[in-house]
Amino acid sequence: MGGIGAVAEPLVVIALLVGGTWINRDFEPGRRRRPNDTRRISNDATYRDIEEDGEARSTSPSLLVTQEPEWRTRTLGAWGIKKEVTTPNTRRFRGYFLSRLLEKFPFLVECWYWALIYWVYQLGRAATAVWIVEGTVFAARKHALQVIAMEEKLHMFFELPIQRFFMQNQFIMTWINRTYSFIHIPGSIAFLIWLFYYTNTRNRLDESQRGKDIGEVKGSPAGPRLYESRRRTMAFCNLLAFVIFTAWPCMPPRLLSADNTQDEAGKLARSYGFVDTVHGPGGEGSIWTDNRFTNKFAAMPSLHFGYSLLIGLTIATIPLNPSHESSSSFILPFFNRSHPSLAPKITLPSWPRMLCIGVGTFYPSLILLAIIATANHFILDAVAGSLVCGVAWWGNDVLLNLLVVEDWFLWVVRIHKPERVVVDVDEDDFMGKGVLRR
Repeated sequence: MGGIGAVAEPLVVIALLVGGTWINRDFEPGRRRRPNDTRRISNDATYRDIEEDGEARSTSPSLLVTQEPEWRTRTLGAWGIKKEVTTPNTRRFRGYFLSRLLEKFPFLVECWYWALIYWVYQLGRAATAVWIVEGTVFAARKHALQVIAMEEKLHMFFELPIQRFFMQNQFIMTWINRTYSFIHIPGSIAFLIWLFYYTNTRNRLDESQRGKDIGEVKGSPAGPRLYESRRRTMAFCNLLAFVIFTAWPCMPPRLLSADNTQDEAGKLARSYGFVDTVHGPGGEGSIWTDNRFTNKFAAMPSLHFGYSLLIGLTIATIPLNPSHESSSSFILPFFNRSHPSLAPKITLPSWPRMLCIGVGTFYPSLILLAIIATANHFILDAVAGSLVCGVAWWGNDVLLNLLVVEDWFLWVVRIHKPERVVVDVDEDDFMGKGVLRR
């Protein structure tokens, strides 16, 4: 399986990215609307460039150079401190081939972001793996034993009975191994593709949808800002996790049994009897878990669970199209029987909401089971992953400061990234008419 996976897994990722790019393509790039037009669209954003004067500018590169200002202003901010800086204005490159390609296939920008985030993180992990010395191994073992001691004090050391329970059935254990090895990266990419489609593509202003007026929302009314915040959160999760496991290496449970030292700590580590089900006989390792540049002492925090929790919460709570809202309700019995109209009512969630809650609950639960049953993480690793996810969710806006670097990079390569406009909506009429704003 490992040999096949070495080829199949990268192909799955490539297929997902290519498919996401095609699904989220813009059928009519370059269409523009006046900013004082009103459309039935909810919330705040869509991938369009709307000119402030209401007219589409020329897409001729030679004319854009003279029409567009050379500089633009960005605002840097963190912890309430703000500062304005000047960066190159890449709109002059809108007519260039690569800029038009990005406008036609806006998800290519997301592919670039994902690749950048992933490879920076993996190169960082590879560097720490290469730099591992004997002292790091002892420190990682010490920290793992400290985690076990803490879990025992908190009466939450359940990893061993959980693993032994599932190891009784080899068929189930095999699929748990596959879940751990193969789901994390493809699942995260598939989530981003779906979220982009639901918050961006289905909300495009000039997209004609069957049975809908042009510009009427068919996807999530949350808009692109929801997608962007989740993408930034994932990136921030990587950064925080890298800092933690570099400063505080922690050995996963499965490696404690492989400790062959004869000191007291080594004997204690082996005494627990954890089994490496993924890499052992009958295991299901993958290219993501078996390459020699993987940092084996990056158990704390668990990004497997941190990512899955972020994905699950997003799916469970995502704002749905108002047409999916439930109208089913029932009156509580034995209350105001003489005046039924005054009796309290309970509104049942719609089936799309129930589906979202089900998927949003099932996915992180499955990943939590996989990381524990395979002895790749402790329960406290998952708790730390949750905390990292929460901190990254709370502070993901800090990554907006990197737009300054991006402006300079795009200026050097002569590319303009598709922009979006904000749609203001009347709070009393969530599906009311919105005014396009820069």
